[in-house]
Amino acid sequence: MISIKKLQAKLRYKFKNIKLLELALIHKSSNNSLNNERLEFLGDAILNAVISSYLFKKFPNEKEGLLTRMRSHIVKGETLTNKANEIGLINFI
Repeated sequence: MISIKKLQAKLRYKFKNIKLLELALIHKSSNNSLNNERLEFLGDAILNAVISSYLFKKFPNEKEGLLTRMRSHIVKGETLTNKANEIGLINFI
């Protein structure tokens, strides 16, 4: 497993709570009792809110339907997987 410091450098973000970051990197398949599922639930909600806010401000004249489709495209699993692959996230899990 690559170091947490390297992950923070790659993300250009310093986490305040390293224990939460470590928990976020534990997949259910490797530990049934202590894993990232609850954080994933929260993260999905936050990601939707942040992307919604961004699109709302970036496209002030667009209708809700298009904004919803744009958000769905951005937060769908395939798009997020591609981004995770770009930064080599698998090396940290």
